[in-house]
Amino acid sequence: MSDTVEKTDDGAIVYDTAILNQISPTTFTQAGWEMVTRIGGELRSAGRGNTLLVSDGQQEFVLRHYVRGGLPGKIIRDTYFWTGEHQTRSFAEWYLLAKLTKLGLPVPRPAAARYCRRGLFYSADLLTVRVPGICSLADRIIAQPCDRNFWHSIGAGLRRFHNAGVYHADLNAYNVQVDERDRLYLLDFDRGRLLEPGIWRQKNIARLHRSLKKIKQLDRRVNFSRADWNEMLEAYFSESRSP
Repeated sequence: MSDTVEKTDDGAIVYDTAILNQISPTTFTQAGWEMVTRIGGELRSAGRGNTLLVSDGQQEFVLRHYVRGGLPGKIIRDTYFWTGEHQTRSFAEWYLLAKLTKLGLPVPRPAAARYCRRGLFYSADLLTVRVPGICSLADRIIAQPCDRNFWHSIGAGLRRFHNAGVYHADLNAYNVQVDERDRLYLLDFDRGRLLEPGIWRQKNIARLHRSLKKIKQLDRRVNFSRADWNEMLEAYFSESRSP
């Protein structure tokens, strides 16, 4: 990857010149693309706000505008307190994804990120290369029951991230994604970071478990059982014992 930072009138843009040979503020708007589709369905985990599938006719990308969730989002929708360029949500996630990509971990490849500063506050956007043919774990287990090998692959895949010290701030059944061959990908690394081994690993896995149980309660079509979870845990801990 080759990252280049360009200053703008109100902020800056970082981008991978191996993916994009030119960049401008319009790259982060609908007007900057030939084809634009609002994301829903299997990719709804890609963000709480305006998340778009965009294309220049050759490559497809996911464009996400950062917005707040919960109660703060009802008051201040899409601005954050300025603490420095590399602390912006977009730059932090871009550089983390770049590191994970170099490690060979299954994440979307970062293409570009920007922030727009206004005094003590800023807004931000992130552009990633679309991973073709993926769907959320939630949608996958609604579509059909999953066998032992499937849950083992999920557990082993998650342990691979944890062994690399990858903390995902919102590990749930929507940010865990699988492709057409049921290979695991993780999306949405906003507030993610690299950490030393610790209790955060167990908390990460517990968060995913709560998410799976919640969607099971909300939708009777969900194919998920205690046995499935135990299969996943078996693979997760087996992977941790591997040399």
